[in-house]
Amino acid sequence: MIEILEVAFKRERKEYYLNNLNIPFTIGDYAIVSAERGEDMGRVFQKGRLPQPKKGREPLENVLRKATEEDQNKLLELRNKEGGIFRTCKAKIEEHGLAMKLVDVEYRFDAHKITFYFTADKRIDFRALVKDLAAIYRTRIEMHQIGVREEARRVGGYGCCGLKLCCTTVIEDFDPVTTQMAKDQNLILTPSKLSGVCGRLMCCLAYEWNLYKAEMERFPQVGKKITTEKGKGKIERADIFRNLIYISYESGGEEKITLEKYENLKKKKKGAPEQAKT
Repeated sequence: MIEILEVAFKRERKEYYLNNLNIPFTIGDYAIVSAERGEDMGRVFQKGRLPQPKKGREPLENVLRKATEEDQNKLLELRNKEGGIFRTCKAKIEEHGLAMKLVDVEYRFDAHKITFYFTADKRIDFRALVKDLAAIYRTRIEMHQIGVREEARRVGGYGCCGLKLCCTTVIEDFDPVTTQMAKDQNLILTPSKLSGVCGRLMCCLAYEWNLYKAEMERFPQVGKKITTEKGKGKIERADIFRNLIYISYESGGEEKITLEKYENLKKKKKGAPEQAKT
């Protein structure tokens, strides 16, 4: 069994690494890890033992060592420089007239790369911008275009629930979220109520959707015609938690019946003898 460390970097960007050297880590320790053509440093977020990775799967990078106090001070110095780098890049973007919004800057621990995260409505030709930035900072420059949901993850914040945004804590990949998920959960389709800080549908709409979808299969479809002792009507909505069905009648008025009563009405209708033809 191989120990795997999940390491968190700036803005909760997380990656998995192999602890091949069996270095003793506890949650919250800082680790130096292997990065593309260099080293990076992050905080141990989770750890566990997993089987040998399957063949064909992209191999994980390795943990190199524990970070020292000197390493942590070095990283802090780089973080302090990022504010000035952000302002310089923003000025250069305006100078080149580029239609892009700078979101964040991340200086890698070994100072061999600076990554600039930005949003834009279309592809941007930033070659001249990169050339200017490389001349100023004398290191590798990487421009990374992200979407509005990724922007919210990097900036961070709190949701309407009062907790930290799910994209900064529990979500690794952004799965599609649709309006149909809200409809299936009988939520009011008000954009201000269903949208997160990113302006897109809240990720949490997908959490319980499978449960609602499975439960709703036990209930008749909304809009279906129904006849009870009170007359003809149609089904308006269903309450899966209390097993209730809400009916509106053609003659006026509404009623709620249990799912059990609805099933009995169906059985009674099936068992009723056919009327004789005249």
